[in-house]
Amino acid sequence: MAIALAFEKRDEKITMNVIRKAGKMPAVFYGRKQASTPITLSGKEFVKVWKKAGENTVVTLSSGGTELEALIHEVDRHPVTGMFRHADFYVFEKGQKLKIKIPLEFVGVSPAVKDLGAVLVKVLHDLEIEAAPKDLPQKIAVDISGLTAFGSVVLAKNIVLPAGVALVTLPDEVAASVYEPKEEVVEEAPVDLSAIEVVKKGKEVKEGEEGEADSTGGAQAGGAKATTPAEKKAEKK
Repeated sequence: MAIALAFEKRDEKITMNVIRKAGKMPAVFYGRKQASTPITLSGKEFVKVWKKAGENTVVTLSSGGTELEALIHEVDRHPVTGMFRHADFYVFEKGQKLKIKIPLEFVGVSPAVKDLGAVLVKVLHDLEIEAAPKDLPQKIAVDISGLTAFGSVVLAKNIVLPAGVALVTLPDEVAASVYEPKEEVVEEAPVDLSAIEVVKKGKEVKEGEEGEADSTGGAQAGGAKATTPAEKKAEKK
């Protein structure tokens, strides 16, 4: 269902700040056979339309006797306040089908998640489709109740689309999946065996040196050297 939004052609000599201070919002509309045209809108009315339509619902732009069917193609918002500063409208022709990405809404309960403790992964967040403007949905539901076992997936081709809507996204694209959670294994730091061996070798060398001293001189207390009987006789003479 189209939503009406009044507009006025914009005098480009008037600055954007002046337009916004007057409570209006600058915008532009264009199309395949529609020249780019600068316009102004009521800021408050645009906010109401945005909440109802978003980017997927037909908006009828009206001014005097002119009516144009369009989609809100792009918006610019203030980075801090979030207020709308500008909007682009794409005007389409009657009978023209549009290719557009529609956000996905995951519904239902996965038995694998509920009963087996599986982890749900939402791979796709939107789906590209083709449809006439009047058939464009605001959201597409993805039923995850078929995810019953570890490794189960929902493919793009498994998603039920509304009447008049054709899939553009590749059919075998994974939209959602579940997998078995795995516990993290905490690995202990490996023991440096080479360092231990170096310490042992150092100790063995020290003990060997002491043993060598005992066999060559029998280390005496106070460092005194032993005297033989022949040396004692020589001393008496």
